[in-house]
Amino acid sequence: MDLHLHDAWVNMFHLGLPVVEKIVRAIVVYLFLLLGLRLAGKRELAQLNPFDLIVLLLLSNVVQNAIIGDDNSVTGGFIGAASLLSVNYIIVRLVRGNRRLARLLEGRPDVLIKDGVVQKDHLNRELISKAELVAAAHKQGITSLHDVEHCTLEPTGTISFVVRRPTPDSTRHDELITLIGAITAELKALRAATRAVEQTPQVNRT
Repeated sequence: MDLHLHDAWVNMFHLGLPVVEKIVRAIVVYLFLLLGLRLAGKRELAQLNPFDLIVLLLLSNVVQNAIIGDDNSVTGGFIGAASLLSVNYIIVRLVRGNRRLARLLEGRPDVLIKDGVVQKDHLNRELISKAELVAAAHKQGITSLHDVEHCTLEPTGTISFVVRRPTPDSTRHDELITLIGAITAELKALRAATRAVEQTPQVNRT
């Protein structure tokens, strides 16, 4: 029994591949995914439909064997995870201190709605349909794109909406419409009351 436990323990932590190969595999896959998602566009990160989510979920399974190779040991997993975390930390530090590198790796924000007008050419460039944009607005509590003044697709895949602010003229107009509506309702109530009085039979007094 002790021999079986010893063998299981050894197999669990015995590397099936050289340490250098494990590190290189993780780094190569990381850089490939970074480049692939950059070329695929920001909509993949936005996950605007089930297809985007499926792609991201399958990517992890597709590249799994490329990272671990023929090694299923715990030690190999630790090395691979540490390599991914390390290269990610380095890339983030480099991007944070270099705007040009940040634009190269992350891209620039893309304006989808400007001054209340939907930029159809930008939607086509990002492969985003108007229906998907409307759905994204609904998720943020915006009922209609007519209420949006500005919309931006960020490099992170986040879609940011800026709602229209009413101008002083439109505010006064809305207040007048509300006031007129209230006066109209009061006039209708007054007329109804007057008709009720007129239709009430008079009692002759002797």
